[in-house]
Amino acid sequence: MSAFATARQKMVDGQVRTSDVTDHRLLDAMLTVPREAFVPADRQGMAYLDLDLDVSAAGGVKRYLVKPMLTARLLQAAEIKPTDRVLVVGCATGYAAAIAAKLAAQVTATESEPAVEADARQLAAKLGLANVTVKLASAAVGDPTDQHYDVILLNGATGVAVDGLCRQLENGGRLVGVFATSKPARAMIVTRSHDDFGARVLFDATAPILPGLEPVPAFTF
Repeated sequence: MSAFATARQKMVDGQVRTSDVTDHRLLDAMLTVPREAFVPADRQGMAYLDLDLDVSAAGGVKRYLVKPMLTARLLQAAEIKPTDRVLVVGCATGYAAAIAAKLAAQVTATESEPAVEADARQLAAKLGLANVTVKLASAAVGDPTDQHYDVILLNGATGVAVDGLCRQLENGGRLVGVFATSKPARAMIVTRSHDDFGARVLFDATAPILPGLEPVPAFTF
């Protein structure tokens, strides 16, 4: 077993399983997808650590792979079915999209930083993820073609309401992500039933704010 494969097994056993992630399809996906491939070469040694890992292009806006444990817990909460269409918002280099691709029929991944989006597109092709489409788009826009999805994953936190993204859910769809709109920040799931939306707290969590979903500064005198 290679050093990366060993580190991947330790990540799943020590970070993911111990966080009440029990979905066997999800665990198998995390054991299969090489997280190190989504990390710049000089940071691959940190690929399996329990941290939000900077994968930014030189001189660009900071972009991160969200902690493996948080990615796993959010995907498990979304209850992705093999027939589902999934939108990953702010995909960075595409790790979460690659995991989702092992669970869903089709994945669309959006990224707002052109250099990082290009990396995500190339990696999806290199890894043979034929059911992943990568698009350049702001996190606030979601899918710029306004398609609708069974699941939407925020690959990071939002500091503002995401009503527009919620409207891209199919009836019965689920949006999962970290909401930093109040303190403490919390992972939440939003579900759609026709024109009604319900939100439920999953657990306390933190993640880097996605570019385009930063909180609006409060006006002060």
